Amino acid sequence: MSGTILWDVDTQVDFVLPDGKLYVPGAEQVAPAMRLLVEAARATGVVHVASADDHELTDAEISEQPDFQTTYPPHCLRGTRGARKVDETEQEDPVPIGLELLPDRYFRGREFLILKKNFDVFTNPNTDRLLAALDPDEIVVFGVATDVCDDAAIRGFLDRGRPVRFVEDAARGLDEGRVAACIAAWRERGVEFTTADEIARSLG
Repeated sequence: MSGTILWDVDTQVDFVLPDGKLYVPGAEQVAPAMRLLVEAARATGVVHVASADDHELTDAEISEQPDFQTTYPPHCLRGTRGARKVDETEQEDPVPIGLELLPDRYFRGREFLILKKNFDVFTNPNTDRLLAALDPDEIVVFGVATDVCDDAAIRGFLDRGRPVRFVEDAARGLDEGRVAACIAAWRERGVEFTTADEIARSLG
């Protein structure tokens, strides 16, 4: 077991900034809390895992007539500004984890960037392997969107028996009703709710 790890969900320009292609309303307002978490992890040597959409126009999730359930407008296209992480959560030298199966020796380090084609981070076959290698006591989750990618990640962690703490003031969702339903479901399954200040203090 490796104690606490910080899990940063899709804090990319297209989601967080108001001019992003798939902007999550209010996400830029919680960017300072996101920064606090990342800086606290860096200062204390805590592992920082970030997921990031890495889309191409031919991906199954991308559609010009999206249903916003399984398909979405073009966003986080590879090589574009929108795919980059926002300044507040930028990593220094992450291990990039694409969809190709990696040798075990790459699952060492303090920063990891998991690239994905689907809102569910566990569709990258290396995610389970990284999680097993890190073997955390708990996973501190923040990012966007609460009711889509955060929900998929958290349900995945819970299904794998991993304790989760969710940083409410460092996350934003797309739909208030869906966010409330997600939070209620997580609470029933034992997720703890916290703030960026509380995490920074506990890490420090």
